Amino acid sequence: MAQDVKQGVIYAGLSYVLWGILPIYWKLIGGVSALETLANRVIWSFVFMLILLLLLGKLRAFMIVVKGLWQTKKQLYGLIIASLLVSANWFIFIWAVNNGQIIETSMGYYINPLISVLLGMVVFKERLSVSQYVSFALAAIGVIILTVSYGSFPWISFLLALTFALYGLAKKMVKVDAAIGLTLETMVITPIALLYMGNLFVQQRQMLFNENVGLDLLLIGAGVATAVPLLLFANGVQRIPLSMVGFLQYIAPTIMLILGVFVYGEYFSKAHFLSFLFIWISLTIYSLSRTKWVLLWESKIARGKQIGM
Repeated sequence: MAQDVKQGVIYAGLSYVLWGILPIYWKLIGGVSALETLANRVIWSFVFMLILLLLLGKLRAFMIVVKGLWQTKKQLYGLIIASLLVSANWFIFIWAVNNGQIIETSMGYYINPLISVLLGMVVFKERLSVSQYVSFALAAIGVIILTVSYGSFPWISFLLALTFALYGLAKKMVKVDAAIGLTLETMVITPIALLYMGNLFVQQRQMLFNENVGLDLLLIGAGVATAVPLLLFANGVQRIPLSMVGFLQYIAPTIMLILGVFVYGEYFSKAHFLSFLFIWISLTIYSLSRTKWVLLWESKIARGKQIGM
């Protein structure tokens, strides 16, 4: 059991490390527009996943799921919504990285867990603990500090967090194997991506297959760069407790923040530091709120209130 957990930590941790350094990959193809990069990411992810399903012997299972989707409208709509949301998230991320906004993308993935909890409260009527309410208040203060300091709301952070949280919500409607799920999601968007790329080729404005072999390989490799971390995560999350996943997920935005500040020299002001400080404290409280001893303490408080009534 301990060996299984150890492997789970390695798989999940490695997936978050790869997600954290992904901005480096997009910087390497920064001369390509965000839309063309997204189109290539979708197309080559779909191609790579089809090959992978064939090698894993899951192609037949994939076809069965595809047929089943047409019979279950709820799952079909969930798949379409999930595909659109993950594509929007990918586009915002690629655009932000190549426009010097890595720090803001980092903030987006820091506040993502809190947005997910908020959606759970609104959509599924889940009750929040005292610790979680405090977490939201502190995170809100952090965002307000940055908004007041810069005179504008951090839309990139908010949209990244919101699209990914909504994506997770939509995924609940389509419960399939991780590899099959990613193949389905990219399959839905691939026709649109192909139409876009076809239009670029007709106008001779495409960067793909334009006498730059290195760039071609990077654009095609976007499919692998997308699929590998997701598959590692899927294998890891099955072996470790959800609370451990909660702590590991902060690896990626932390790496992004370090890259933005120390590698790409993005401006990190006192307002940034103060804002992130509130968010870090918020996430610490949120993560601790999911541990057994805090849950036990809060349940005792709740019982005490009921007795008092």
